[in-house]
Amino acid sequence: MEPGGQVAPGGEDKGGLRVALSGLTTRGRSFLAAGVAAAICAYVLGQSDLLRVGLLLAVLPLICVSVLYRTRYRVAGSRQLTPTRVPAGSEARVRLRMDNVTRLPTGLLMLQDHVPYVLGPRPRFVLDRVEPGGRREVSYRVRSDLRGRYPLGPLQLRLSDPFGMCELTRSFSAYDTLTVIPHTEPLPPVSLVGDSTGYGDGRQRSLALAGEDDVIPRGYRHGDDLRRVHWRSTARYGELMVRREEQPQRARCTVLLDTRRVAYQGAGPGSAFEWAVSGAASTLVHMLERGFTVRLLTDTGGAVPGEGADGFAGATQESADSAGLMMDTLAVVDHSDGVSISPSFDVLRGGTEGLLVAFFGDLDQEQTAVAARMRQRSGSAVAFVLDSDGWASAGAGSAGRVEERLRQLREAGWTALAVPSGAELPELWRQAARQRSESPAAGGTTGFSGGWS
Repeated sequence: MEPGGQVAPGGEDKGGLRVALSGLTTRGRSFLAAGVAAAICAYVLGQSDLLRVGLLLAVLPLICVSVLYRTRYRVAGSRQLTPTRVPAGSEARVRLRMDNVTRLPTGLLMLQDHVPYVLGPRPRFVLDRVEPGGRREVSYRVRSDLRGRYPLGPLQLRLSDPFGMCELTRSFSAYDTLTVIPHTEPLPPVSLVGDSTGYGDGRQRSLALAGEDDVIPRGYRHGDDLRRVHWRSTARYGELMVRREEQPQRARCTVLLDTRRVAYQGAGPGSAFEWAVSGAASTLVHMLERGFTVRLLTDTGGAVPGEGADGFAGATQESADSAGLMMDTLAVVDHSDGVSISPSFDVLRGGTEGLLVAFFGDLDQEQTAVAARMRQRSGSAVAFVLDSDGWASAGAGSAGRVEERLRQLREAGWTALAVPSGAELPELWRQAARQRSESPAAGGTTGFSGGWS
């Protein structure tokens, strides 16, 4: 619950009577103008009855302003957003609470919360009367088909007199932020059988020693197997020393997202770029669920979460926190102005990246060559290549050029698939598994060693 502070719609607010007069509604201004005009006409024509009518018309809105200005009560407002992070196309609920913290009842109140237009119409609520120490709660829903980060607030309170002559508006100070992340799809658990090197089942083991001379021992602990005692180190340090155990190490997966503006055409929820963003998000979530240590990499070379020298999630960071950080990044990711994917190639380090899953836009001959070299810096690689021409023209794309790019990537060792307009990632995920199993190099060093899920 985020506190919105307190406001005093009456005389304790700054601005004085001038602010109250500025709150005259169209009705109040009309009454005031009519009263002044009637008084002038009564003076010119010498009609005392008309003068009384004019004074009544002019005084009524002024009395409403004075009463509203002198109203002495305070209200406290707060907002609760649940949840604060939602997928595109899903709804979030916003709860507003108003508390009358004085001993006087309020009059007619109108609540209005400011929301961006993409989240829907501006919510308005009318509260009749709030008793002293009373509370009122209202709620509304927000929904967006466009990912992004949207501010909610400030919450505004309008106080009106019974005749509708004057309205005073006060704003609370609290804001909330709704993060709309890309839509994700559950991916099928696919494995490729082979000799596991650690990035097929989400686990690998790294030995603590490379040989008898390179052992890094530790002190003996109660319960350690005596067969692991390292006698040479024991003699050197004068106390029992044992060899370190083989320690489990989480497998690695890098998800590469091509964000170059020149690689995509069109915009909106159904565009090729949004499909690539959603595909990257689905892959990140799936790999984290399978036990991988995942990194999000863009064509600009930026890596998320970016902890440590290699850019992968740190050992102390939970998978949920890593997923949230990467999802927040994908919620606001936009096109880059670069024309090359070379910066991302420079980030990759040879042979230590594990699985590489890439979502490419249009690739020319030069960028295809750069992508082909990326295969040498990963344990295994899968590429989804989008033909943005086909997406923009509803299927009538340059299929021949895309097939040529796929052929070059496959020759370099990639498992590469074309992504036509309207394709579903789970089906492409299965096709990638079938393509890899049918590849002559499926059991070799250029393919998956173990599998990917």
